[in-house]
Amino acid sequence: MQLQFSFIIPVYNRPDEIEELLQSFDALDGEIPFEIVIIEDGSTLSSKEVVDSYTSKLNISYFFKANSGPGDSRNYGMQNAAGNYFIILDSDCILPKNYLIEVNKSLEANYVDCFGGPDAAHQSFTSLQKAINFSMTSFITTGGIRGNKKSVDKFQPRSFNMGLSKAAFIDSKGFGRIHPGEDPDLSIRLWNLGYKTKLISEAFVYHKRRISWKTFYKQVNKFGLVRPILNSWHPTTKKITYWFPALFSLGLIVSILLYFINFKWLLPVYTLYFIIAFILALITTKSLSVSILSIVAIGIQFFGYGYGFLRSTYAISILNKEPEKYFPQLFFKSNDKKNKI
Repeated sequence: MQLQFSFIIPVYNRPDEIEELLQSFDALDGEIPFEIVIIEDGSTLSSKEVVDSYTSKLNISYFFKANSGPGDSRNYGMQNAAGNYFIILDSDCILPKNYLIEVNKSLEANYVDCFGGPDAAHQSFTSLQKAINFSMTSFITTGGIRGNKKSVDKFQPRSFNMGLSKAAFIDSKGFGRIHPGEDPDLSIRLWNLGYKTKLISEAFVYHKRRISWKTFYKQVNKFGLVRPILNSWHPTTKKITYWFPALFSLGLIVSILLYFINFKWLLPVYTLYFIIAFILALITTKSLSVSILSIVAIGIQFFGYGYGFLRSTYAISILNKEPEKYFPQLFFKSNDKKNKI
């Protein structure tokens, strides 16, 4: 099958991100043809002027639609794309020059209907961005689930860097309305339909994450809220490892309390973990400041995710609450009023 690539990129009030992303598209190596589909998800700060400035250099389609979330916007983009293989990116990503070459080479050698790639920190990123990138991608924190592990059993692609065939999109009906969590939900439904997924470790993107400590906490807290919902939808995918951030956080609190009543044996275990994390961050980033910030990021990630996970588990498993009614902030309403500009 001749692969025809369509890049699907939803954007919400981020024309500066689209500018950087399109610059990286313009610099891609190779002669592999592709189109870019930009979906403006009800933005009040339009990216159209930026997109128009690249139409003479790149094959771009621009759509504007009422706000209905990234999942619905990606579905809309795929419905209006010309290709037979879609590559979904977040607007805050930058592509390395060999990105499409690596994707094409991997799919030609071992075709799958859905792939995911990892994210990395560009040298131009701020110390905060690099620290959060380390926390989100390191094996010592996430176990490699975001793509930094060479051998991942049934890899769940993430929608900041994800490929999906047209056939798989049609069969699965694409992303659901939950956000975040729409990408693992889609991966699991694809597995149930008989489709395979894989990691293309060479097809990484620079994921810029314009973020603060406050927004980072909100993000990882939502990740924690979503996981028990996905577990209730797909019980066979439950793993004990999903409990790790919550148990880690509770254990740290207990170890601190025990320390003050002269039970001092547990806190050094946590101290050792953070020392190892610091050393790994220093080796990876080669920056003392980034390594220090990475320890802060790990703490926020574990506590934010862990609290969200426990709260959601209690609501769903103990109180038997309906997720969409109890956590309405995690669900978007689909909107059918969509107009092309």
